[in-house]
Amino acid sequence: MKITKAEFITSAAKKGQYPDESLPELAFAGRSNVGKSSLLNLLTGRKALAKVSSSPGKTRLINFFNINDSFRIVDLPGYGYAKVPKFVSEDWGRMMEDYLSGRPNLVRVVQLVDSRHAPTAQDRQMYEYLRYYGLSGAVIATKSDKLSKNELNKNLAMIKKDLELGEGDVLLPVSALSGNGVEEVLSLIESLLQSGVPEGE
Repeated sequence: MKITKAEFITSAAKKGQYPDESLPELAFAGRSNVGKSSLLNLLTGRKALAKVSSSPGKTRLINFFNINDSFRIVDLPGYGYAKVPKFVSEDWGRMMEDYLSGRPNLVRVVQLVDSRHAPTAQDRQMYEYLRYYGLSGAVIATKSDKLSKNELNKNLAMIKKDLELGEGDVLLPVSALSGNGVEEVLSLIESLLQSGVPEGE
């Protein structure tokens, strides 16, 4: 897959603000500061398509991006940042649940985790949630350039075990800094889109 067109569509806090359901959607989920925006910019070749912040917790709405006029990538609010007020984190949870459980054109959710660390409790909860709704099966381990090859292999095995990834699940390391893994992620996106909406949806 080659992305030749990428544009921001809208930010939404509730269903009435979503774009129409005419195009399939892939969503990116991950804890705050895991690198969702950086990955989106890398995949699209646009340095500032998604706003990147050094301060966790900045993505507080669901952001929709048009890709090649053929599908959308949806950047979900980051979770697990302790310094936001409780009512804010509760709002995020409701936003994500409304989207994930009730969006008929949502094909799959790609979960991002930090390759340098074991998955957090929130990471594990998110993956269990995605599995419940039939949206799991694709995990990207970000910031892989920060580790040696041996460390990365060890941590990937740890992530696979902690999230209880199955035989058919995909776990890909990627670095937004070096670009390593970008072709594999684009191939994964193409494959997920071709697979269509999961069974049971």
